[in-house]
Amino acid sequence: MSLLKLDRVTKRFGGLLAVDHVSLEIEAGELIAIVGPNGAGKTTLFNIMSGVFIPDEGRVIFEGRDISRLPPYKRAPLGIGRTFQIPRPFSSATVRENIAIGAMFGTLGKKVSVDESLKIADRYIDMVGLQLHRGKAAGSLTPVEKKMMEIARALAMNPKLLLMDEAMAGMNPKDIDHMVAFLMRIKDEEKISVIAMVEHIMRAVAGLAERVMVMHQGAKLVDAATTEALSDPRVVEVYFGGAPKEFKKNWKKTNGPESDKGTA
Repeated sequence: MSLLKLDRVTKRFGGLLAVDHVSLEIEAGELIAIVGPNGAGKTTLFNIMSGVFIPDEGRVIFEGRDISRLPPYKRAPLGIGRTFQIPRPFSSATVRENIAIGAMFGTLGKKVSVDESLKIADRYIDMVGLQLHRGKAAGSLTPVEKKMMEIARALAMNPKLLLMDEAMAGMNPKDIDHMVAFLMRIKDEEKISVIAMVEHIMRAVAGLAERVMVMHQGAKLVDAATTEALSDPRVVEVYFGGAPKEFKKNWKKTNGPESDKGTA
């Protein structure tokens, strides 16, 4: 049984078909990237997975249960966590308190006290390297530190599936490499599945994903192993906007040794 299954989900906004009968199955422990050009429908699909949007057609199945109409706060205790491209901390609360809220809101919510949730927060603070910021107000963190705190808060929810919305947007190559290594580690250590939505950071896609789903104009274009998906001529055309030889040039520039000299 799949951990998460999207069965021909469709979402319209007036006359705009934002997601067009997309099906996808995620197994426990998989690490998948969803990519595509701007306007491809990625964010809408993420919002359907997390419960922000209810699909107009199709179903969202989690561990065999139809959750298509459940709101986010009812999906979180089932084991679905999410981060956002723009972190949303409780700015006046401390880093520790922000992460503890995740423990109280997620699958552990009915099992932990406030003191226990703070101890859980300490574990994830150490995991993401924010030990020196434990007692700081979350609003005082740098953008990268806020992203790491938001990931720690999502992990404190004890998710079975973690949805990451452009977690590496705006990061430099060194930070991207650190994030990729971190996500690989938590996938193994925490035994969770990760779906990461990325825009144009091929360095992250190549280093992170076992599978890639490419979207175009609201529909699923390709769903395959990473190398196969990113070298598919259809993907090259709609995502990179160039011929296969141009893709190879961009790939080398993005993922080769020189990529450390600039942004990926």
